[in-house]
Amino acid sequence: MRSKLTTALATAVALTLVAAVPASAHGPGHGPGHGPDRPTTYLLDPLGPAADDVYPEGVAARGDDFYVSSTTDGTIYRGDLDEPTATPFLPGGQDGRTMAVGLKVDGRTLLVAGGATGRVWAYDLRTRELTGSWQVVQDGTPAFVNDLAVGPRGDVYVTDSLRPVLYRIDGRERRTTGTELLEPVVSFEGTAFTYDQDVNANGLVISRDGRTAVVAKTRTGQLFRVGLTDGSVEVIDLGGGLVAGDGLLLDGHRLLAAEWTADPQSVVVVHLDRDWRSGTVVSRTTDPSFDDPTTIARAGRDLLVVNSQFATREAGGTPEPFTVSRIPVP
Repeated sequence: MRSKLTTALATAVALTLVAAVPASAHGPGHGPGHGPDRPTTYLLDPLGPAADDVYPEGVAARGDDFYVSSTTDGTIYRGDLDEPTATPFLPGGQDGRTMAVGLKVDGRTLLVAGGATGRVWAYDLRTRELTGSWQVVQDGTPAFVNDLAVGPRGDVYVTDSLRPVLYRIDGRERRTTGTELLEPVVSFEGTAFTYDQDVNANGLVISRDGRTAVVAKTRTGQLFRVGLTDGSVEVIDLGGGLVAGDGLLLDGHRLLAAEWTADPQSVVVVHLDRDWRSGTVVSRTTDPSFDDPTTIARAGRDLLVVNSQFATREAGGTPEPFTVSRIPVP
């Protein structure tokens, strides 16, 4: 298993520390139609100096609309499943959003994790208005807020790849007038989830009852079961298998994970047992269009897969045009 993710995200952290276009005529989430001639890849069509430097990471979908994040400048792109290109929806740098990583759509709200900024933002998808803002405690400790998941009561959970905690935003407190603190709900210190000088907690999903989370640690190929009510943390027994999961997606007891540090790069399917303490890798799906796939989102019968090209950035190379792949759900 390669370790490109560590270098790529560490580079993004280092870079962070050291104009919107009109919305499409339709509203978000218009009809779930399945056009037979839909593109199988979507081009991210940026404006200005970011044109060759998008390096996308997160993706979220609602109806026929999808949203993609840029780790370079925090731009959020919006695309339509029936159109070949996605264009800027929220401009980079707005509201202090100089990096964007994980994305989730919940109703008409777009949630954005800001990586090394240590921030999370919430936006109204219809008006593009900022409706919520949160920040990790500023104590000089590096942070990297990476992925988000929404529980059944609207609580938002957020992973931090550098600080050994899982944050929660109370579902009743998702509208803010200023920037509030991100509050830890689970500490990983002293548990089976050991943090090291690497990218640690990454992708995240929440059970339907809101009591349990699965968190991926990409470099070690481990998945962790986290009790959200009792703070318990344990390694999910994969029978000796490894899942180099970045972005995760839950489909009943099927867990899908994007693996870009594995060879071959793929979307892996894991069947979890009833209590999520063990699982079995049942398939890996590859596609010629994959280029360091980081995250996935479901769009009807299809998956949207972000092609980050993080390895190109790591090597100092010249990237190809940045794309999102569309494949059938495995």
